[in-house]
Amino acid sequence: MATLKDQLIVNLLKEEQSPQNKITVVGVGAVGMACAISILMKDLADELALVDVMEDKLKGEMMDLQHGSLFLKTPKIVSGKDYSVTANSKLVIITAGARQQEGERLGVHPLSCHGWVLGEHGDSSVPVWSGVNVAGVSLKNLHPDLGTDADKEQWKQVHKQVVDSAYEVIKLKGYTSWAIGLSVADLAESMMKNLRRVHPISTMIKGLYGIKDDVFLSVPCILGQNGISDVVKVTLTPEEEARLKKSADTLWGIQKELQF
Repeated sequence: MATLKDQLIVNLLKEEQSPQNKITVVGVGAVGMACAISILMKDLADELALVDVMEDKLKGEMMDLQHGSLFLKTPKIVSGKDYSVTANSKLVIITAGARQQEGERLGVHPLSCHGWVLGEHGDSSVPVWSGVNVAGVSLKNLHPDLGTDADKEQWKQVHKQVVDSAYEVIKLKGYTSWAIGLSVADLAESMMKNLRRVHPISTMIKGLYGIKDDVFLSVPCILGQNGISDVVKVTLTPEEEARLKKSADTLWGIQKELQF
């Protein structure tokens, strides 16, 4: 006797079994789920896999997303404690914003404010004030004291707010998640679509800017389907380069003490 499916559908072509754009998120905590939601909202995957050791939470998060699948364009959402569920993934994200501040002060959208913060993620990070621009107009040329102690407008506080903002969010809600998830989805988009956009990403910096140690620091990188393909050599002032070396030294001082 024919099944309901057989009565309803006539198959014309054998269905492709393997996903073409599968993404796995390892960890379903606040950051992991923020990444998952951001990826789903960008329609980056035809299958999303979630992995975690906490089986009840994992199942609950998967079911919650599946219940909302009517509003998503990702047809398949799976989960598992075993890493076999990650098979055929194009991208695996393990989860176990500076421009906003300048834009707010200038009344310009963050995407139109171009500036970079290099180095480690924290107190020794280096704002490249010499390169900050809006529509190609250098803010340093308009305001030579930009980012210095002599700056009457105190733009230096923008960098301090960037560094301190994560601590403030953690103090207020206990953790950071949504901004991280949106940022990760942005990186995932560049890889899944081979956009070759420039992102600030942590990568091996040895041999650049006079740094001789095996440290990973955030610098502008070109990101595509194979990951980081190129590093953009940012022109720095002597002071900025010295601060970047200091950031590398800070990180190396911690790194060299690690025991494996």
